[in-house]
Amino acid sequence: MTGSREAALEVLTTCRKSDAYVDAALKSTLRRAGLSPRDAALASHITYGVVQNRMLIDYYLDKLCKNGTGDLEPVILDILRIGACQILLMDRIPHSAAVNEAVSMAKAHRRPQAAGMVNAVLRNLSRSKDALTPPPDLPRRTSHPRWLVERLTAILGREEAEQCLIANNVPVPMTVQTNTLQTTPEALCEELRTAGITVTPHPFLEGCFFLEGAGDIEALPAFTEGRFLVQDAAARLTAIAADCRPGTVLIDVCAAPGGKSFTAAMAMENRGEIVACDIHPHKLQLLRRGAERLGVTCLRTELADGRQRREAFIGSADTVLCDVPCSGLGIIRKKPDIRYKDPKALAGLPEVQLAILRNAKEYVKPGGVLVYSTCTILPEENGQVVQALLQDAPELSLEPFSLPGVGACPGEVTLWPHRHQTDGFYICKLRKQL
Repeated sequence: MTGSREAALEVLTTCRKSDAYVDAALKSTLRRAGLSPRDAALASHITYGVVQNRMLIDYYLDKLCKNGTGDLEPVILDILRIGACQILLMDRIPHSAAVNEAVSMAKAHRRPQAAGMVNAVLRNLSRSKDALTPPPDLPRRTSHPRWLVERLTAILGREEAEQCLIANNVPVPMTVQTNTLQTTPEALCEELRTAGITVTPHPFLEGCFFLEGAGDIEALPAFTEGRFLVQDAAARLTAIAADCRPGTVLIDVCAAPGGKSFTAAMAMENRGEIVACDIHPHKLQLLRRGAERLGVTCLRTELADGRQRREAFIGSADTVLCDVPCSGLGIIRKKPDIRYKDPKALAGLPEVQLAILRNAKEYVKPGGVLVYSTCTILPEENGQVVQALLQDAPELSLEPFSLPGVGACPGEVTLWPHRHQTDGFYICKLRKQL
């Protein structure tokens, strides 16, 4: 089990030193570590548990450390967090194992003097667990920064905001979508279950499944041979709102990593044309690899900045999809460290989003559709951007649509983890007059 905890420590160290996102760092670390599926799952559970609950864990550790946690070496603090996460949040691990492994890690990292402190703090935490008093404030209880708690409270009210914050810390099942260009949902389900994976049909999306015990998903023949793609329900719902049919001409303005384009290709039965654009060449390469894996042949890639006019695109598309750069605050449950990013860096995003929309609307044919989506839940990045667009685009109007599991939408909808069991997401559909 030590390998699992060392892997978790490596991920936390990487994120701290290089400002990497935990999901990417974890994926890279697990590939190098060569852990068994069980140990890899434990490493993931610990890593996400620490990051999702860091403020809560630190609240308790700060009380138990003689001089608080402020002066601790970062590696020792991370070792304490790993041990505390197991004691506080993981019922199946004996407290003694969590303590002993943390002490061993402190010694292995050449901190023998700190090992005694680690032992004392974690044993004290184990003894006092049932008598611990929760933090008095919602930010520390849910491990979200105060600014975000206050923002969500203003949007949802205190009670529902707390539900949303709690949902952000709940482990998310892997959601996959059948590639109907290659197989059927029934055949895929049978193949995955034969491989020893627990497969549960999605409650409202046909051909989608929750997977448990899949291990390295990219090592499965069903993945490498393109019979499914990993995609959250919210992204699938965006493609459903776009309502692409065989023969559609679609421009995906900010396409990488490609999930919505690929889903559209399936809806189009690989007939029509998809122009998948991105500003980064390496992301276009990933798009092409994804399309090849899935057998999507109606897609071509273009290196393009969504804010810059492309004359060849003007009035050419039945549907234009703008899944724009955003704060990502709707996917905290998958990328928990997003909550700790500097909110000042988010201030300029609406300006970028509006610039992309103003440019992309010119690519829509008369009578065509513009679909705007983000993976955030802030109105200033969502509905307010759309309203700013509509003020100087009288040719556009909100187009009502309906989504499975959601129902009728009056041209726009915000999806919430605690309401819809999806990522936090915004979807807007606009029709261009003939």
